[in-house]
Amino acid sequence: MRKFFFAALLLMAQLMWAKPQKSIVILYENDVHCAIDGYQTLAGLRDAIRDTAYVAVVGSGDFVQGGTAGAISKGQYVADIMREVHYDALTLGNHEFDFPVAHVAGLLKHIGAPVVSANFCNNQTGQCVYQPFVIKKFGKTKIAFVGATTPTTLYTETGAFMDGDEQVYNLRENDFYDVMQRAVDKARKKGAKYVVVLSHVSEEENELGITSHEMVKRTTGIDIVLDGHSHSVIPHDTVLNAAGKPVVITQTGTQFANIGKLLIREGKMSNELIPFNTLTQRNERVHWVTDSINGLIKEKTQRVVCHSDVALQFEHNGLWIPRTQETNTGDLLCDAYRHASGADIALANGGGFRKGQVAGDWTYGDIAAMLPYDNCLWTVEVTGATIIDLLQKNTGLLPLEDGSFPQVSGLRFTAHVSDRTVSDVEVLNKQTNEYEPIDPEKTYTVATIDYCVTGGGFRDVLKNSKVIHRGEVLYRDILVEYLEKTLGGHVSNDYAEPQGRIKIIQ
Repeated sequence: MRKFFFAALLLMAQLMWAKPQKSIVILYENDVHCAIDGYQTLAGLRDAIRDTAYVAVVGSGDFVQGGTAGAISKGQYVADIMREVHYDALTLGNHEFDFPVAHVAGLLKHIGAPVVSANFCNNQTGQCVYQPFVIKKFGKTKIAFVGATTPTTLYTETGAFMDGDEQVYNLRENDFYDVMQRAVDKARKKGAKYVVVLSHVSEEENELGITSHEMVKRTTGIDIVLDGHSHSVIPHDTVLNAAGKPVVITQTGTQFANIGKLLIREGKMSNELIPFNTLTQRNERVHWVTDSINGLIKEKTQRVVCHSDVALQFEHNGLWIPRTQETNTGDLLCDAYRHASGADIALANGGGFRKGQVAGDWTYGDIAAMLPYDNCLWTVEVTGATIIDLLQKNTGLLPLEDGSFPQVSGLRFTAHVSDRTVSDVEVLNKQTNEYEPIDPEKTYTVATIDYCVTGGGFRDVLKNSKVIHRGEVLYRDILVEYLEKTLGGHVSNDYAEPQGRIKIIQ
């Protein structure tokens, strides 16, 4: 009896003095798109948590492009800052492929974080270009971070996957869900207690039918999906997997609208989105690097290009409207294209715009933030039938947002949402300055960016077109020249509203 009493006391003492297992916190972001000032806060929040919990920082893609910092440095400024954050894992977004694969590989090497993508593969060997997952140990608990990149990137960023006419890389669109299942199973076999998918796939409908929700429905073994790509704010959607188990999908928005916080404590998982404007933490090292880079950006971008009496439209009710309708932003850029090239028609893809502008003085930095990509103006020859085909294919997702939605100049048309057709397509006659019905058999000159000819824009409709001019001037510099020289440094009320080039009928 005495032995039992002392044994019980010993057990109680051990329990009282036993060190409680620390919680695990995973901070997550997606679609930062060069919002570089947020990284100091992300790292600062990590620092504030690490004394009381295991903590990791992960990202779900689209970080090196989409803003001024990426545009004027080809992503290097962003990589310099992310290096100081010390990420535990990153996956690739579609906009990482705006640059050639070799260039992005150099940026990723500089960042120094494990890069995961289970479906980004070499087309010849079938092997993953980066590891499909990485396992991190937090105390005694192993967590696998599995990467997934939307296969639609193969069609929106075609040039990155090609070497001349040869396709070098693929994103496993035909067996995407099987690829993800194999990666999850392998991570489990290696001892992962939890599987977290860093997903740049999203819930949005697309031509391939591959979504993050469907990925959960067709697999087992995933515990949570930290999603990206659609810029949605999703605290937690719950989707049943192939075994009927509920799996949470979450997304933070874009440009640090929120920072995600995944908490694992006592075997239970929960998550929340923390509004960025409520956070005050700051990592001094990341702040110092960011401050230095902001100084460099200011030096390169502070020149005033023009004064505008009007604001340029971009976002309305959370939608990026150049992807759904005509905007004065698209009218202005396409007019610049047509003026610079002398082409009959100018086209700009809605996804090429990343922000609007307020009325007032516009600096070069403002234009670079609006048009951040490394694309140049080309001119091609196509038939009227090809133009009609392009308009029809790239308005077919309405009313959904579509990065290939065409902004136009020298052209007007009507898009019918109900049957996904276009009608009343007319081309501006340069001699009479009157619109005339398009002739399907006639050859027209079209000015647009190289991405829309060779890189996957406009769903490859222009891919085999005859190129009559390969320009080397960046598309933002085409606009700058138009603003400074053609408009004399003044944007008038002529561009206050869209000019009636695109009519949409439901």
